[in-house]
Amino acid sequence: MFHPGYNPLTDRTSVLRSFRKILVIQTAFLGDVILTLPLIQVLKKEFQEADIDVVATPQGSGLLANHPSIRQVLQYDKRGEDKGVRGFFRLSRLIKSGGYDLALLPHRSIRSALLALLAHIPVRIGFDKSAAQWMYSNVVGYKIDTHEIERNLSLLEPLSVRIPGRELPTLHPGISDRAAVDRFLDENGIDQKRPLIAIAPGTVWNTKRWLKERFAEVARTLAEEGCGVVLVGGNADRSLCLDIKSLAKNNNVLNSAGDLTLLQSAELIRRSRLIVSNDSAPMHMGVAVHTPVIAIFGATVPAFGFAPYGSDDVVVETLGLTCRPCSIHGGAKCPIKTFDCMMNIEASRVLSIVRQKMRS
Repeated sequence: MFHPGYNPLTDRTSVLRSFRKILVIQTAFLGDVILTLPLIQVLKKEFQEADIDVVATPQGSGLLANHPSIRQVLQYDKRGEDKGVRGFFRLSRLIKSGGYDLALLPHRSIRSALLALLAHIPVRIGFDKSAAQWMYSNVVGYKIDTHEIERNLSLLEPLSVRIPGRELPTLHPGISDRAAVDRFLDENGIDQKRPLIAIAPGTVWNTKRWLKERFAEVARTLAEEGCGVVLVGGNADRSLCLDIKSLAKNNNVLNSAGDLTLLQSAELIRRSRLIVSNDSAPMHMGVAVHTPVIAIFGATVPAFGFAPYGSDDVVVETLGLTCRPCSIHGGAKCPIKTFDCMMNIEASRVLSIVRQKMRS
């Protein structure tokens, strides 16, 4: 096994060699997976002959299908059938058999670092904020004052890879995904010549979720103004979206939550004029399919580095609150029981931005 402190990049011949088998380990949330894609895309441009594989959760792997920069995705169901020591070592043996010569670790967990170490991957690059940095061959400073996409791209610094410019993530719905969206819109009577607005009201963290009554007001108003409105999300968002649809009281407000796969939802967002979203994965999906994003931020702030990255994107937030941000990810409830960060954002404000975007 390579010693954790072994650093093959200190040798000029190693620096100049072309890596042939590269592994990226990213088993965090869906948004994190999307924000890792620019790193993978730049890697493929630099090492065009290399095979690039990704370790991701089963849910994350659904987003990565058809991506031209990725050869295969190794699924790690860390909270399901792979949970525990047995699943971990099964995956480590699988990775070891792949013969990788470079691992990039944007996910800062000990588990990710140990996977790369046990697999005998000689070059293992990760951030200094990881508790497992001693397992890396090369450590990169975690820059807190920049966007997560740019932070991830900084992992290429030890490889002397030059970043050509702003790199947006891309998602690649396939033919079957496009056909599924055609069927969904046709079956629900949505004329695809009408402007379509996607709304993503869900999120894992309650304090990052705008009020459902205000999402409903936005949806109803836009439908009355002649737009098709589609609520997007996963199975966990279905009940919330059904509530919003009921509150909107308009047949032109559709609910797709739980009916479409991730890439099918991405295709639906791609066809939309814009997406209104909380600080959640659909916001990043919008960026990845080049659909303008209106992102509503509550407990979290763009300065953390997870704001939408597109040039036409807008963040709606309540400025001037001393209690904000209250945490890195958000929480189950407002710590001071006011929820001012979201309560102070009226539907009329969001609608004004939507209309402005529609005119531009």
